Amino acid sequence: MDLASELAPFSPSPELLFWAEHRVGGLLEQVKTNATEIHWRDAKIEKLTLELAYLRRMKFGVKSESLAAGARDLFDETLAADLAACEARLAERAQAAEMGPHQLPPEKPKRDRAGRQPLPEQLPRVEHLHEPETCTCGQCGQALVRIGEDVTEKLSIVPAEFFVERHIYPKYACRPCETLTAAPAIASVIDGGLAAPALLAWVMVSKYVDHLPLYRLERQAARSGVALSRSTLADWVGRIGVALEPLWLRLAERLRQGTVLHADETPVQQLDPGRGKTKRAYLWAYRSNALASDPPIVVFDYQPGRGGKYVAEFLGDWQGALMVDEFAGYQALFRGEVIELACLAHARRKFFDLHQANGSPIAAEALRRIGELYAIEDAAKGKTLEERARRRKEISQPLLEALHLWLQNTRRSVADGGALAKAIDYSLRRWPAFARYATNGFYPIDNNPVENAIRPIAIGKKNWLFAGSEAAGQRAAAIQSLLETARMNGIEPMAWLTDTLEKLPAWPNSRIDELLPLKKPL
Repeated sequence: MDLASELAPFSPSPELLFWAEHRVGGLLEQVKTNATEIHWRDAKIEKLTLELAYLRRMKFGVKSESLAAGARDLFDETLAADLAACEARLAERAQAAEMGPHQLPPEKPKRDRAGRQPLPEQLPRVEHLHEPETCTCGQCGQALVRIGEDVTEKLSIVPAEFFVERHIYPKYACRPCETLTAAPAIASVIDGGLAAPALLAWVMVSKYVDHLPLYRLERQAARSGVALSRSTLADWVGRIGVALEPLWLRLAERLRQGTVLHADETPVQQLDPGRGKTKRAYLWAYRSNALASDPPIVVFDYQPGRGGKYVAEFLGDWQGALMVDEFAGYQALFRGEVIELACLAHARRKFFDLHQANGSPIAAEALRRIGELYAIEDAAKGKTLEERARRRKEISQPLLEALHLWLQNTRRSVADGGALAKAIDYSLRRWPAFARYATNGFYPIDNNPVENAIRPIAIGKKNWLFAGSEAAGQRAAAIQSLLETARMNGIEPMAWLTDTLEKLPAWPNSRIDELLPLKKPL
């Protein structure tokens, strides 16, 4: 643009013309700069939007399509942080786009902290008093008067700290009769050992609750200047397993006093020195009825195989209703005095997988009908056994009969050999066991309680790698039984085990029930 020609009709002075050309040139340059900034800002917003969509897909997508279970557990922590950071950056970019270039962002409002959960009342409080630099008024010099205070609370931690307990036993003598008197030495669960009960409990909880292998505990101790070899730690684990075995045996006895039990099993690896490799063993899990009012109990039993004989050996002459999956090893029990209960969640899972794979409308209908049965159970939570039994009789049983009839009719129109036919056949084959829960208010609808109890084993065995022997596996099962039972009863495992190891050496066997990690009756 020729600015001089445009302004000629107005006869501007040379000075005015020079100023106008300089000013317009500057504005045009500014427009070019702003256009470049907007272009790159839009590109950045687009990149962040795509990144956010990817992260959300990783978080909410089907697990089998993203990461393996173990890898996903490790990834979830960083994924949450990445999502938050990406959303924050995108919000800032969007805000800048609304304001336009070269504008300062407004002062950020204070975050609404109404949703923050209060810190637990049982935690100790360490107070830090922050007084003003002077107690006199900065304006007039008069003395200040305290009229109140503002209090903020922040959660902190003291890392694990090793220290030495010194037990001093003064000796006293009687000069006339020349006798010596001293307090008896405190009995220890490991005679002559250097570990106090709290340290032993820390090792057990770290290994079996927090799933930390012993070499990591060795490294933690080394950072504090304490030499704890893996061989020493392993020795403690073995000895504590033996010491806790009477508690495990009594816990199993208490479990078998129930009339309804859950059972499940998971494979673990056991070292086979003769072949220089590992072989498959099994950890069997037995849980008390989740609908009972008694304290919950879970007992793990380590065995070299998956045969039904191991279940029969553990249960002995027990009689009652057993909730299990379709594994053939349980079937011999049901030809005797044991009543079979089938897990409805297993039947639902087959239809769920089918619907996820191909969107089957028949699978969707099955899921809807099964969902109605679970909705009744959810509504009955906290109700009495009598009330639950009434709801099941009046509502669940008619729905079950309708579901059974629908499955039979649907099966006639489904071709053999397909996944849908297999899912329907699975439900029809075990239908009496599936529907039996609705005959009273005491039977559970599924086997989820024991599956939830055994899930930590699946996490832990990735760190343990294998059991050294059958005896070692059984000792580990005893420790895990007690610690998991403590957790289910709302008892802090570390505190319980420390207290138990202190008492156990001198505790009478007649009072062993008092040491079990079970909720005390109100």
